[in-house]
Amino acid sequence: MESDRWLSVLRAGVGLQVILYCVSTRPEWRNTFSLQSAGPVKRDLTEAILSADSHFIPRMGWLVDLGARAGISEQIVLEMVWWCLLLAALCLFAGLFCRASTIAAAFLHLCAVKSGGALSYGADIFTTVGLFYLVASPLPDRFSLDRYLRGKQSKYADLNGFFRRALQAHLCVVYFFSGIAKCAGAGWWNGESIWRAMIRPPFNTISPDLLIHWTYLFPVISISVCILETAYPIFMWPKRTRWMWLAAILAMHAAIGFLLGMYLFALTMILLNVAAFGRPFPWRQRRSARVLANASAA
Repeated sequence: MESDRWLSVLRAGVGLQVILYCVSTRPEWRNTFSLQSAGPVKRDLTEAILSADSHFIPRMGWLVDLGARAGISEQIVLEMVWWCLLLAALCLFAGLFCRASTIAAAFLHLCAVKSGGALSYGADIFTTVGLFYLVASPLPDRFSLDRYLRGKQSKYADLNGFFRRALQAHLCVVYFFSGIAKCAGAGWWNGESIWRAMIRPPFNTISPDLLIHWTYLFPVISISVCILETAYPIFMWPKRTRWMWLAAILAMHAAIGFLLGMYLFALTMILLNVAAFGRPFPWRQRRSARVLANASAA
């Protein structure tokens, strides 16, 4: 039976990611979602676009309208949503009330991301992916407070392998088609795409004068990224090549976070890859083997 360590990594990591999302959006939270804000793109425009796609996509307007029926102002509702999302993320990170906190975090995070669609990017999308798998997976895991403090046990622990395989297949599809899309663009063969990304605000964390001295590396880096992503399903599944490819993918995302300042995106992708394809460290495996040997000898 598949161990639930991957689920522990996913739960704690996604909980931390949502906590960081709350902290990073706190200064502009009200201005982003309030209709009284002076911003050029307001919530009503984003939600009108959502309604054109589907009326069933969660949005902040649902909660504001519900609060209005109870006589609660928009500003108070938005404040309550932020604190509820933060509380749900903290509980998710600690593994307390796992199922309820996961559902609450997934719903509230989706409301915020969809209503603030003009400001959302890859980190928000893949955080939603992580929350989706947590909602469906057999919680609580062995490292959650629900297990230690409340004695809760997962009723469907035998499904751990199924959901992990689903996450693995999901990532393989994402990376493969992302790599194919990059290969179709000429800018990824001559390094132009990376150059433009690194000199365009707000991703220009490195001085262009310094980048000019390393322009000959951009084609090499671009082609390497295309190969890493396109060949992801081929080399990530076999155990012999998995560690090498996983290390390369993690290094790529760490470089993206450091060089482009996309820290939350890098953290999200590293988390998903480790949860999907990571294995226990060798020292833990040796320790487990020694414990079993000692138990057998006794």
